[in-house]
Amino acid sequence: FIPYCSSDVWSGASSKSEKNEYAFMGALIIQEVIKELVGKGLSTAKVLLLAGSSAGGTGVLLNVDRVAEQLEEMGYQGIQVRGLADSGWFLDNKQYRRTDCIDTITCAPTEAIRRGIRYWNGVVPERCKLQFKEGEEWNCFFGYKIYPTLRCPVFVVQWLFDEAQLTVDNVHLTGQPVQEGQWLYIQNLGRELRNTLKDVTASFAPACLSHEIITRNHWTDIQVKGTSLPRALHCWDRSLHESNKNGKAPLKGCPVHLIDSCPWPHCNPSCPTIRDQFTGQEMNVIQFLMHMGFDVQKMAQQQGLEPSKLLGMLSSGN
Repeated sequence: FIPYCSSDVWSGASSKSEKNEYAFMGALIIQEVIKELVGKGLSTAKVLLLAGSSAGGTGVLLNVDRVAEQLEEMGYQGIQVRGLADSGWFLDNKQYRRTDCIDTITCAPTEAIRRGIRYWNGVVPERCKLQFKEGEEWNCFFGYKIYPTLRCPVFVVQWLFDEAQLTVDNVHLTGQPVQEGQWLYIQNLGRELRNTLKDVTASFAPACLSHEIITRNHWTDIQVKGTSLPRALHCWDRSLHESNKNGKAPLKGCPVHLIDSCPWPHCNPSCPTIRDQFTGQEMNVIQFLMHMGFDVQKMAQQQGLEPSKLLGMLSSGN
C-alpha cells in the first residue's frame, strides 16, 4: 500500500528546486517501490496487480505499462503486469454550471489537469502521448482516451454516478431537492459514462451514486446483473489464464463486462446505503429518489402500481 502523498495523480517527476517550492514525484515513487519490492519476493511473482482508487485509479492507467516496461528492463519478463482502476475513470465533459478556475473544486476537470501536468512535470505513457500533439498530453489523464493505447490488461471499476465527477461538474446534492436540469444532467452523465465503457473488455459499473469501492467494507456486496465484483475479478483472472493458454472465447457463466443499464442513481438494489448529506440519516431507494425530486408515489399512481412494485420493475430494467 503506497499512501497518496504526491498530489499529482501519480504522474509527477518534478523535484524541489529554487523555482519549485514543492516536489511532485508520484511517477518516480512508483518506480522506486517496484525496485524495492523486487528484493522482497516480487522477483518470483507470476502476476503483479497494480490497483488504485480515485486519483490512484487514474494513476493505475498512467503507470501500468511503465511498470511492465520497468520490470522487463530489469530482466523480469515472466511477471504479467495488470491493472485494477477503481473510480479513476473521469470524463472531460461539459460542467453543469461553468465556473472560473479559482481553486481545485471549481476548476473544470480538463483545465485542472492542463495546469497540473505543467506544474508537476507529469509523465504520461509514450503510446498515449503519441496520439496527441505536443501540449495536449493532458488527454491521457482521461480513461477513455488512454485505455485504447494500453498494452497491459486493465479491469475498470466505476460507479456510473461518481460523486467526485459530479462535484467537479458542479452538481452539489445538498439538502435541497435536485432541480430538473440537474436531474437530466445526472442521467445524461450515466449514459455518457456507459458509452465510454462499452469497448472496455473487463469492467464493473453499478448505477450507484458513490465514490471508490475496493477500499470500502461493502465492496463484496454490490452486484451488477447478479454478479459481484469479487466474482467478476475471479472471472477476469481465469480469462487471462485461459487466453494465455489457448486464446479461446470468454468463459461461459463467468462474465467480465458488467455495466448496469437502468437509468438513474441507485436504481440497482444492491447499491450502498445513502445518507442524507444534511441530516446524516440513512435513506432507502424510494426516499432517495424523492429527495432527488423524483415523485415515485405520483408515478406509481399514474401506472396503477404500488411504489415498491414500480421501483422493482424499474430496477430490473423492465
